[in-house]
Amino acid sequence: MTKRERILAAIKREPTDRPPYAFWRHFPGVDRSPAALAQTTLRFHERYGSDFLKVTPTGGYAVEDWGCVESAELAPDGHRPCLRHAVNAPEDWGKIRPVAMESTAWASHIESVIRCVVDRRADCSVIPTVFSPLSLARKLSGDRLNYDLKENTRLVEDALGAITDTIQAFMEACFREGAEGIFYSVQAASHALHTEEEYARFGEPYDRRILETVREQSRLTVLHCHGERLMFDRLAALPADVWNWDDRRAGPSLAEGKALVPGAVQGGLNQWSTLKDGTGTDARAEAQDALKQTDGTGIILGAGCVLPTEHSDAAIIELVQSLGGTVKLMGIKPQ
Repeated sequence: MTKRERILAAIKREPTDRPPYAFWRHFPGVDRSPAALAQTTLRFHERYGSDFLKVTPTGGYAVEDWGCVESAELAPDGHRPCLRHAVNAPEDWGKIRPVAMESTAWASHIESVIRCVVDRRADCSVIPTVFSPLSLARKLSGDRLNYDLKENTRLVEDALGAITDTIQAFMEACFREGAEGIFYSVQAASHALHTEEEYARFGEPYDRRILETVREQSRLTVLHCHGERLMFDRLAALPADVWNWDDRRAGPSLAEGKALVPGAVQGGLNQWSTLKDGTGTDARAEAQDALKQTDGTGIILGAGCVLPTEHSDAAIIELVQSLGGTVKLMGIKPQ
């Protein structure tokens, strides 16, 4: 099977010649340069041979044009926390208007995608990272978001509309340049951040609009369900092909998740223990458990989120080789 055929079979819950898998991570040392990010992403992909390639930009790319500033401090997973928010008063929501794709941080992400698709002709689907509108609203405003959802509802809704329009313009540009899908990260469908009513009003309609709009052109829609205490029933009802979440730490289990979604599930490997401090034996054991939970179909093995920057190269290589994947052993570990 080709990588695309293997992923499609997993989505259809058909047998595959070997278990498909995919890994991704932040590259904070280079992610402010589209060319350097693309080159490093391709090196990382070549080393582990994932069955799809996710382009992971700087975490704040989608909010820089509205005035957010990232900290120089790095989190253990490689992203930078927000140093200064764009929305600090109710009237600031009015500054969140649709962004044109030319000469913006969004355009930089598009350039990285283009370089991954064209410069090296990746051997699998290349998909950009997109955050949901309500997730971006929190990046823009921080902890004041929940207050403004109640007290300045119309202002936030207008901003959510502008964010949605921007995401749709971004995806249209990516599809024109050869991207084959979307990695859509929903960080807002969590009881730790919102009530069911809040997500049903301010999150789900915008997520559904975006995912339905890209459906015709997307050959691979990966829905990343981020966080703990997930509203998994709601996420499972969104139009996607693959559902990825931190099954080992947050739940539900892969078996429980597979029973709720129509496509494939992705996960099974704990990025903060097994893929950071564990051995190849540990990783193989988790992978075998994941395959057992899902009867070996409808699953793409991977972590629940980005790999830590200090992930175990040896454990991942041993795992990939045990699955029948291809790794490049020459050269240094991608940084």
